Amino acid sequence: MSKTALIAGFVIAIIIVGVAAFYAGMSIAPSKTTTVTKTVTTTVSGGAGGATVTVTQTKTVTSTAGGGATPSWTPPSKVKAAWIYVGPVGDFGWSYMHDLGRRVVAALYKDWLETTYVESVPESKLKSTIESLIQKGYQVFFTTSFGYMQGTLDEAKLHPNLLFFHCSGYLRYKNMGTYFADLYQIYYLNGLIAGALTKTGHIGYVAAFLTPELVRHINAFAIGAKEIGQQLGKNIQVYVIEIGAWYNPTAARQAAETLVNQYNVDAIAYTEDSTAILEYAEQLYKQQHKQIWVFSHYSPGYIYGPDVVASGQIVRWEVIYADILAKIKAGVYTPYNLENVDYWDLLNSGAVEFGCWVFPNGTVMHINPKVIPILKNIQVTDKLTGKKMSAYELIMERYEEMKNAPMYNALDSLAITHKYMNITKINIGGKEKYYYIAPRFDPFIGPLSGYNIKTGAKVKVPAGVMLGHDALWTMQWFVDWVHIVGKK
Repeated sequence: MSKTALIAGFVIAIIIVGVAAFYAGMSIAPSKTTTVTKTVTTTVSGGAGGATVTVTQTKTVTSTAGGGATPSWTPPSKVKAAWIYVGPVGDFGWSYMHDLGRRVVAALYKDWLETTYVESVPESKLKSTIESLIQKGYQVFFTTSFGYMQGTLDEAKLHPNLLFFHCSGYLRYKNMGTYFADLYQIYYLNGLIAGALTKTGHIGYVAAFLTPELVRHINAFAIGAKEIGQQLGKNIQVYVIEIGAWYNPTAARQAAETLVNQYNVDAIAYTEDSTAILEYAEQLYKQQHKQIWVFSHYSPGYIYGPDVVASGQIVRWEVIYADILAKIKAGVYTPYNLENVDYWDLLNSGAVEFGCWVFPNGTVMHINPKVIPILKNIQVTDKLTGKKMSAYELIMERYEEMKNAPMYNALDSLAITHKYMNITKINIGGKEKYYYIAPRFDPFIGPLSGYNIKTGAKVKVPAGVMLGHDALWTMQWFVDWVHIVGKK
């Protein structure tokens, strides 16, 4: 993410010329330096029949002999951080919410933080954009698109005294960390609502691209919809159209129209960055009295469809940005120790939230008030306890179960601890005996069955098995009741 600078010499020079605060120094005693290039191949299994991804990285390892000192690094008096966005900040989705996070930390840390951003940057222009920002004195870089991953790594290697943080990727380096706020738990909660509200049993999903992130979100949504819908005698089927763009309001609306007119869906979730689907559903309601429930994505979209937005997902990147930048300023994160920094923030962290609106006092509207009475009049059974309750009670119970996972706060910011996040409980002996690590509920606990979206091969998750970080991160399979009906 950000940091400051360092080059050689226990001499720390922070140069401020009008608008620049830059490189601090470090010093290394005379020594013999040997540089070796290694190619490391890592195979990550999707687990339980999931996809397998092989990642090959070339690493340059520098070893110092002859009594060289450990490099030291001092944070700059002013941290200058730059954000690079793949879309416009006015998209009301991904880039909008990243920039909201930037604005929050800029105001919070205004006594020592200076920020800027560049929007709508194609992957081919990433490196030149970073180089231009370096010339302006920026020391910390947040690159916020999966397609920026390799370019960010290349720039990190070229500028070892600066700090880089890439959002949604898996490649890291000594001065490049990764971070992500994931929404799969909240998509599951939205799915529960969709399963309760749908009358046709047909539910739609408009996806920008079928990346592993979107695949797990679609699956979580479908799992939630079936959990309630099946109890109500509905044959839940989820129909997916991939539009091939993160921000294309025309394509998003056309996909929604196709789902409504050709597949008879009456509930739609989506992962793309416009308000087009919200506005389309609101228009149908007002002009034709046709009720299509929609789940807003990333931003609090209730205002764009107060008659049709049932709930949604809200991301709060500022939670992650505030943590990273404070650790840079405090000298905890340096250009030498980011190889294992990998934020995987879930509902417990506060970086993501279940809801469709944020009131001026900061409280969240989890569910549209017009929907709550409908959910309270639907009776279901909690499959974990056998207890009878309303659909509304079940949804809020699941929300609390997934949100209340305090141990995750200690495990979700480092790559080396992600593997412990699907351990449900450990035996610690004594009168307590068991200590719970994971939430009491997760949507990706077997039994589940599905198919690989590329090969069609069957996938099965055994009963009681909880998929972990790597299996979710590389997910390339759909549960059986999800169907791809359009792809660009």
